[in-house]
Amino acid sequence: MLKKGIVFFVVIILLFSCKSTKVTDKNLKSLSAKNIIKKNNKTTIDKKTIKASLIVKYIGKSNLPNLKASLRMEKDSIIWLSFSKLGFPVAKLMVTQNKVQFYEKITKTYFDGDFEWISKTLGYDFDFEMVQNLFLGNPLLNLKEGKYEVDIVENLYEISPKNKKQLFDITFWINPYNFKLMKEQIQHQKSNQKLSIVYKGYTNIDEDLFPTGFEIRAVNKKRKTTIAVNFKNVIFDTSLKYPFKIPKSYKKIELK
Repeated sequence: MLKKGIVFFVVIILLFSCKSTKVTDKNLKSLSAKNIIKKNNKTTIDKKTIKASLIVKYIGKSNLPNLKASLRMEKDSIIWLSFSKLGFPVAKLMVTQNKVQFYEKITKTYFDGDFEWISKTLGYDFDFEMVQNLFLGNPLLNLKEGKYEVDIVENLYEISPKNKKQLFDITFWINPYNFKLMKEQIQHQKSNQKLSIVYKGYTNIDEDLFPTGFEIRAVNKKRKTTIAVNFKNVIFDTSLKYPFKIPKSYKKIELK
């Protein structure tokens, strides 16, 4: 199940049902969706590289113990993860603009493919930028594109498309004080498959607000999965290396 946990973690296929109630702070300022999106865009982290330690917990058909991971990112270029258990490396994963690759030492298997696999698994078109946004606390989708409406739900700005006739229901919840993303949900109208990401909070690092952690939840007809991620020791703009070599003896995972 280690392989499944890591794959779900990378491609982000976790879903969540968010039941909303309108409990509103009377002092909360009413803003237009355009203004809120503009303020959210200003909070985007603009660093060349990011290095961090992670604690990852996977809960699904079979639960995994906490895994430690090392994250290294180069903006718009590379996302590299090395997983370990009890101090021993167990898997590595690398995502670039056109490739998703990983290998696991326990089963001696590897995957080498593109984002088509992620898109088929989630039923939604994913790319490198969306995976990058997950770690940075940015909305998966570019909110500059399209027209949105805003409501105030549970003291958060709830942003959703004006066009309700889309195949996917998409909703974003923005903190009204620092304008960072707190929750987002993508739901397929026909299959009722849901993808949700909930951010635990943010911490100020070098004048940027970086996530303290997030939880991905996935629900479809066959499974319910949760992955919890906590960040530690985040460092910006340091020199990084991305060692990654798939052992020759490992068996390739073929996707059907």
